[in-house]
Amino acid sequence: MGKIGIVTDSTSDIPAELAKRYNIKVIPLYVNFEDETFLDGVDITPKEFYEKLRKVKVLPKSAQPSPSDFIEIYREVFKEFDSIISIHISRKMSGTIDSAEIAKKELGGDIEIVDSELVHMPLGIVVLKAAQMAEDGRPKEEILEAINSYREKVKVLFIPKTLKYLIMGGRIGRAKGLIASILEINPILTLHKGEVSQYKTTRRWNQAKNELIEAMKTMVKDPANLTVYITDSDAPEEAEDMLQRVKSEIGPREILKSYIGSIVGIHLGPDSVAVIFFED
Repeated sequence: MGKIGIVTDSTSDIPAELAKRYNIKVIPLYVNFEDETFLDGVDITPKEFYEKLRKVKVLPKSAQPSPSDFIEIYREVFKEFDSIISIHISRKMSGTIDSAEIAKKELGGDIEIVDSELVHMPLGIVVLKAAQMAEDGRPKEEILEAINSYREKVKVLFIPKTLKYLIMGGRIGRAKGLIASILEINPILTLHKGEVSQYKTTRRWNQAKNELIEAMKTMVKDPANLTVYITDSDAPEEAEDMLQRVKSEIGPREILKSYIGSIVGIHLGPDSVAVIFFED
């Protein structure tokens, strides 16, 4: 049984120290502002990204890695590992998987490409689990089974601070956006079958946070088995407030903070928060 290398993309928002610790190769997507292009997480940090995003009139766009980008990464991984499990953002959200499949066809070798049907830390959690198992020398079939299991276990609830960026990106019709701004609607969003979908509509930011906590209470079976990530898009005070509320009202076994990266941030916008959680 050979050594298995784990590859993912920058939409997983795995902190750099964890990617290094578990030897995860992260291929960056591209962030295209009107006059500049950046490699996500390489040429631009989340903090720098949100500083620029707050000032734009035209929303930046993301672009998938090219097949040649993947070939370069895969060749590097094959220097150390015998096979690769490559786990990526949902095909319904990005063409990243398509580039990976073209690269696999051109390069050959033992490469398993997985459509996680996820993005952000839900994807990151699945990738970290796979990397831990690979480090422990577990067989590929067992790792793939765990990926499928965790894909179902991990839940996420996002609260965008404003609908402005979703409207600018064409994710919400402009007329609906106008109504939303008048009514001050704050939706709670989630992931469902590989796509972002609305979990619940609330009228105010604070109500959205309250409803998120209530939703967690109905979804969590045993807080003693619960791991929670609180993430934010350049909104540390909001993240800390949510962390304290989850800690006191839910009482998870483990609670951690991280960030919402550039690719998700393009659509969610600054000052937003997300709660990602799973039981095991």
